[in-house]
Amino acid sequence: MDPTRTSRERTVRGLYDAYLQGRKDIAAEMLTEDFTFSSPRDDHIDRTTYFDRCWPEPVPFRDMEIEYLEIVDDDAVVRYRAEKHDGGAFRNMEVLHFRADRIASVDVYFGRNDKSISRKSDRAKVVYENKE
Repeated sequence: MDPTRTSRERTVRGLYDAYLQGRKDIAAEMLTEDFTFSSPRDDHIDRTTYFDRCWPEPVPFRDMEIEYLEIVDDDAVVRYRAEKHDGGAFRNMEVLHFRADRIASVDVYFGRNDKSISRKSDRAKVVYENKE
């Protein structure tokens, strides 16, 4: 397996783990100094604003499950499902762009709220049951 791809996959997974732990210090080491973050609510905010706005305390999620991760050249595409402490859940897609071994930018695409299906295995069960 390609060592760069493996390293970047570890970095992506590590970023989501750091988020769940509220460890800005770990995440900061993964980002370039000129890192930018974009979403439907944020237009190319810098890393200081990203940590202030997107890393609330306490951490709002009890779990984030990476459902899809693909690394192509300098980009990682991620679909994840986040579960909130209040029981709500949603899915988002993100494109993380690498420069060397660090993440230079993240673009987030909001998905739908998803209270009805709790886990990947449950989704498969629902699909199967609906086909009967």
